[in-house]
Amino acid sequence: MTSPLRLRPKRDHDRVHHVTPESAGWTYVGFELYRLSPGQSVAERTGDREVCLVLVTGRASVASDAVDFGLIGERMTPFEGKPWSVYVPADDRWQVTAETEVELAVCSAPGRPGAHPPRLIAPETLGQETRGQGTNVRHVTNILPETDAGADSLLVVEVITPGGHTSSYPPHKHDTDNLPAESYLEETYYHRFNPPQGFGFQRVYTDARADGSRELDEAMVIEDGDVTLVPKGYHPCAATHGYDLYYLNVMAGPVRTWKFHNEPAHEWLVKR
Repeated sequence: MTSPLRLRPKRDHDRVHHVTPESAGWTYVGFELYRLSPGQSVAERTGDREVCLVLVTGRASVASDAVDFGLIGERMTPFEGKPWSVYVPADDRWQVTAETEVELAVCSAPGRPGAHPPRLIAPETLGQETRGQGTNVRHVTNILPETDAGADSLLVVEVITPGGHTSSYPPHKHDTDNLPAESYLEETYYHRFNPPQGFGFQRVYTDARADGSRELDEAMVIEDGDVTLVPKGYHPCAATHGYDLYYLNVMAGPVRTWKFHNEPAHEWLVKR
């Protein structure tokens, strides 16, 4: 039985994923994924939401109401180099026209009209870091981190996890509005594999009750093109041997900060 937290791509549609707060049953995060052929265009108004457009793959012309960003993008796979992205504020409009085959992620969250200008987020401006040790090593590219003050709600990050490694691990959560110890953030994962026939696993689960049961405990196979939803709880994932895992994370909540809480049973992995 397929988990309700695992969304498979729609293969016969340009918009292969469409996650809204209403469809996900939460308040903040929205995520769309378009696959466009050369010459195809897509456009949307932002309304009361801010948007981060991420060119996962391909080259495209991108514009908002006020700014024409021209032709951007260079990588043809998410496993090579850093992405080109564009921030578009609330009460604006964006349009993307593909020059090559394009995979476009539309990351959204509540925003304030006029609070921030539309802007290009070029690859050379993005910070990268390597986290973890041994088979928990993964490589992180910060697209819209909390240190970037030019957004109201959105946090956007890419991660590449080598085959045979774990990620979002040791298991952590950010589902409680309890700053400064922990922030409440909803989250989506958009998964890609290299080679694409690969697969991995992700578990989303809450703390055990006194009787050992859990409010939420979903274990999912993840395949190329899947989106997984993290409404609450811990959410580690693992890439199987021979298949590197890419994922694009979108997070948002009442406060734009990432303060997580490690599962106590696995805290020793951080302290060793």
